[in-house]
Amino acid sequence: MTDTTPARLLKLLSLLQTPREWPGGELAERLDVTPRTIRRDIDRLRELGYPVEASRGSAGGYRLVAGAALPPLVLDDEEAVAIAVGLRAGAGHAIEGVDEASVRALAKLEQVLPARLRHRVSSLQNATVPLARGDGSTIDPRTLTTLASAATGQERLRFAYRSGDGTETRRQVEPYRLVSTGRRWYLVAYDLLREDWRTFRVDRVSEPFATGARFTPRPLPGESGGADGGGAEDAARYFARSMAGRQPELRLDVWFAAPAEFVVARLPPTLGVPEPVPGPDGENPSGENSGNGCRLRSSCTDSLEWVALRLALVDCEFTVQGPPELVEHLERLGARLTRAAGAPR
Repeated sequence: MTDTTPARLLKLLSLLQTPREWPGGELAERLDVTPRTIRRDIDRLRELGYPVEASRGSAGGYRLVAGAALPPLVLDDEEAVAIAVGLRAGAGHAIEGVDEASVRALAKLEQVLPARLRHRVSSLQNATVPLARGDGSTIDPRTLTTLASAATGQERLRFAYRSGDGTETRRQVEPYRLVSTGRRWYLVAYDLLREDWRTFRVDRVSEPFATGARFTPRPLPGESGGADGGGAEDAARYFARSMAGRQPELRLDVWFAAPAEFVVARLPPTLGVPEPVPGPDGENPSGENSGNGCRLRSSCTDSLEWVALRLALVDCEFTVQGPPELVEHLERLGARLTRAAGAPR
């Protein structure tokens, strides 16, 4: 191969990874070579293990076939920056459905990005104003990637931590796993100074620093394995037990005047899944005729304020049968909103 051949092959591979069929003439024009050179380069990619298929005819061309043995993905500069910015935006705001796997992917990508591309990603991120979530739980994606990398690499961490009452402390931990609840990120870790397991809200973590000191993962309380044996599931179970012990459990009983699929699409999965059940004689429990609806019976440890807000955001009529404290909160909230709507203009 000439000195330019490896670079050309990488660019050809990047084009072929776009899910379409590429005519040989178009590839030759893109790479500024002859169709004969394209055919030779395709043969070289096949020798390297890339499954490139060719089709004959005037509409024929080349395409890369997906498979279990597909070699590593190749991205050009713009694609790498776009993916990194997208992952940062999603991870930093704990969007529902963006979980620990996305953070691990972001950590790996940023680790291999050239310095010039890391600078472009940071510049784009710093120039973007995010839409505020309203609950103060936005996170610096660099904090997430530092925590994820330390947990994956089994490396001890130091960071500053602000508790719920505002107390500032310094922590040194052995990170186990990150857990996403959809609204927030938490770090499950063994606190070396307190000699016990802790869960930390990541939006309260600052100045994270990987010390370089390696450790052997400890088994979580009540679990038999370490980080290599069912670690993610163990961390999720431990986190659920930990949270259940901190906040009172709300036993929800809510009737929605809408089909179950409508409510499921608008309700966070952490609140449970409603079942299609019509009210008595096609009415909801409040006596209003609304046809078929659905009923949510589940438990959660979220705050009354957040649960009330999420129920209202479903955007349909609903009736809360329990718990009593949620009913009372909704009554106070409704009265407040009514006063606000009737205020002098």
